[in-house]
Amino acid sequence: MKSWKSRPVPELPGTMPALQLFETGAGKVVPLPVQDAASLYVCGITPYDATHMGHAATYVGFDLLNRAWRDAGATVSYVQNVTDVDDPLLERAIRDGVDWRELALEQTALFRSDMEALNVVGPERYIGAVEAIEWIVPEIEKLMAKGLAYAVAGAAGDAGKSGEPDGDIYFSVEAASASAHGEGYEGPWWLGQISGLTEEEMLPVFAERGGDPQRPGKRHPLDALLWRVAREGEPSWEGGSLGAGRPGWHIECTVIAQRFLPEPFTVQGGGSDLVFPHHEMGAGHAFALAEVQMAQHYTHTGMVGLDGEKMSKSKGNLVLVSKLRADGVDPAAIRLAILANHYRSDWFWTGELLEQAQTRLARWRERMPTLPGGSAMLVLGDIRAAIAADLDAPRALAAIDAWLDATAPADTPSELDAAIFADTVESLLGVVL
Repeated sequence: MKSWKSRPVPELPGTMPALQLFETGAGKVVPLPVQDAASLYVCGITPYDATHMGHAATYVGFDLLNRAWRDAGATVSYVQNVTDVDDPLLERAIRDGVDWRELALEQTALFRSDMEALNVVGPERYIGAVEAIEWIVPEIEKLMAKGLAYAVAGAAGDAGKSGEPDGDIYFSVEAASASAHGEGYEGPWWLGQISGLTEEEMLPVFAERGGDPQRPGKRHPLDALLWRVAREGEPSWEGGSLGAGRPGWHIECTVIAQRFLPEPFTVQGGGSDLVFPHHEMGAGHAFALAEVQMAQHYTHTGMVGLDGEKMSKSKGNLVLVSKLRADGVDPAAIRLAILANHYRSDWFWTGELLEQAQTRLARWRERMPTLPGGSAMLVLGDIRAAIAADLDAPRALAAIDAWLDATAPADTPSELDAAIFADTVESLLGVVL
């Protein structure tokens, strides 16, 4: 699956300070040493609806990290998936009377165009779940062979009570945790390693976010689905010894990441709603398969609401990037509105926030050709320092505003400084002036 077109990232004079990033598992900001190469996996969309502001905030947030690494001189390997077959997609396709494949293609294309408009640097690998099935099946078979996965018992009574066919394959969290603490393992995984939640705290979250703790035949309520055997009216693929079916969500990301990134890769990213169960289970799958950690660091973005309420499809209050663009809103202003909030914070989209971003963008563009010689290098250092400190975009925006307040328009403006300012804002913040 193709990624989207990315603008070249301008090269800047000087160097990025040492990076720091919030580590979810540790609950604190930690050093993030920059090597010659860095690697990033950010979980992608399920393409059953257009890109909303929560999606945009996540991908813009991790775009800051991508840009910071590049500014520090690292070569970045960036992979993102798209879950182009899943229950929400199939449900919408049935509701709208369309082919699920056409819906996935349409919404994925819209997402790519939104990302391109927001100047998010595209991943080198953009992999669909359907594309990955041939890689996923042997990995699930490997887990079965190691005793870390099992098929739901084929008791007719259980199948009748649950309303589900026999044969779904589940990841055994107890077996995987026990195995991970065995002799010779260097980076053990245990349930709760990423989220810090107790099993009691996990259960309601698991049920809310696609898990099935009450499924009869499971060995543990928190065991995660690896392979969903074929159901009538649903798409399915050949699964070898697993039988026809389709993969679970967590194993999809694990297999894609392990296929295209180092083991472990540098940063696993996504929204905070992915900490559990998605990233918790993904880490367990990875260690069970390869006896290595999934990622060195786990970092998550906050949630975005609308005018004081949670933003959700069920409430009908999604703020869609494509709708804003269709209404004539400059994508650079949308990006600035997102950057006005720290990537880890929960925040609300409001009309006032967008107006402030539009005003800020207009001011920056108006002042750019008036800058005196030698002035732009001063703010470049301030922006780098802000981004290096846990991607603090609001601090970077405030630094630019304060610098412009203190910098009088020149009688003889410097074209060089105008260019440095424009390149700085685009290279580090992704905002095109």
